[in-house]
Amino acid sequence: MTASGTALLTELRAALPADALLTHQEQLRPYECDGLTAYRALPLAVALPHTVAEVAAVLRLCRAHGAPVVARGAGTGLSGGALPHVEGVVLSLARFNRILQINPLARTARIEPGVRNLAISEAARPHGLYYAPDPSSQIACTIGGNVAENSGGVHCLKYGLTVHNVLALEALTIEGERLSLGSLALDAPGYDLLALLTGSEGLLAVVVEVTVRLLPLPQRARVVLAAFDSLASAGNAVGAIIAAGVIPAGLEMMDRLAVEAAEDFVHAGYPRDAEAILLCELDGDEQEVTAALARVEEILRGAGARELRVARDEDERQLFWKGRKAAFPAVGRLAPDYYCIDGTIPRSKLAEVLTRIAELSGEHGLRVANVFHAGDGNLHPLILYDANQPGELQRAEALGAAIMELCIAAGGTITGEHGVGVEKINQMCVQFNTEELEQFHAVKRAFDPAGLLNPGKAVPTLARCAEYGRMHVHHGEMPFPELERY
Repeated sequence: MTASGTALLTELRAALPADALLTHQEQLRPYECDGLTAYRALPLAVALPHTVAEVAAVLRLCRAHGAPVVARGAGTGLSGGALPHVEGVVLSLARFNRILQINPLARTARIEPGVRNLAISEAARPHGLYYAPDPSSQIACTIGGNVAENSGGVHCLKYGLTVHNVLALEALTIEGERLSLGSLALDAPGYDLLALLTGSEGLLAVVVEVTVRLLPLPQRARVVLAAFDSLASAGNAVGAIIAAGVIPAGLEMMDRLAVEAAEDFVHAGYPRDAEAILLCELDGDEQEVTAALARVEEILRGAGARELRVARDEDERQLFWKGRKAAFPAVGRLAPDYYCIDGTIPRSKLAEVLTRIAELSGEHGLRVANVFHAGDGNLHPLILYDANQPGELQRAEALGAAIMELCIAAGGTITGEHGVGVEKINQMCVQFNTEELEQFHAVKRAFDPAGLLNPGKAVPTLARCAEYGRMHVHHGEMPFPELERY
């Protein structure tokens, strides 16, 4: 440990309660990675503050000593956004887990960043309200992490991502200065810094309080399951539904591999012999849902669905969604490891891109299960591999990079809700040109001149992009040699 690191720990111990600072190696291990387990690193320390004043103290001390700070929520992220810095401090917001206010009249909730996504809806339900963004990890992921990654979920097609449902934020800069962003009114004066911070992956400030919009629970919700004999037909059906002017609450697709895994795990009643299934949820009042359901069934039959099944009751509706939301852990039973990709493409390119992903899977010799938010073109291919087999992780990374660059070529982007983190930082060099990346760095400097908040994530250096251009023919090289690889 450097002299500066030793001095920082001494001052942190003086500024924080005894239970708010972890420094022993066995205490640090649980924080060495997030949901992207391929890369791991041990931080200098983990701070677990109880109060906003303690958060500010940690930030000010790290700023004074030039130590990196990585804010962390529940650690469910899948892009390495919470990967520690070996010379820095992990700032855990886990103790900020209070729902401060539910206002049923204004239809808002004021909450701390460590509150679980699902807990918001549970607290709002007695008032006939709920929080719409619902990532598959909603039982565990926290609202602070949702803000950092601009998370979505199965109902984001109709109700939007986190950015569309957050009204105000309280955040601290690296200097410990408090910022109040957004407004409970329809709009706030000045630049939209609320939107800028949402999805900024902890690079600009540390969120300490969030105010979100609550919606009335729908009067009625119906789900139709459609089975198809090809991925292309299912992809075309998605475009046909949206083109007909129907905006479902959720429109999700799973391919055969994902269907089989989910069915074995949850027993949701999915047809195991289908090459793809669509889950289409419609909500609203009784008349609206009945009319939309009839229209959607007509469209699905016209698109080639060989089987349609409407959930008989609320229990079966929840079971259909349970299978979809459990798809990630279910696929985890098919191989020792999997690598979850997150890219977004125009809906019109779904069939074309899914066909090409299948071809890339064969070229790289690794199976891919597709589970994704079809309605907004947000893909989540799951690449199955075995990290114990020499070279398989490198092949999985190379396949993931090829899929990301396929999304860019199709007119899409490299992330829809998981963020860039360390996982997709090389593909940022493909998505954006030099001038655009320079503007990203300028925004970063405006908030964090010393570059201490979550350094090395989301926005690559221009030197890195130059290096990636030379590495393109060397797929499988380790992009982060300074980290432990598993």
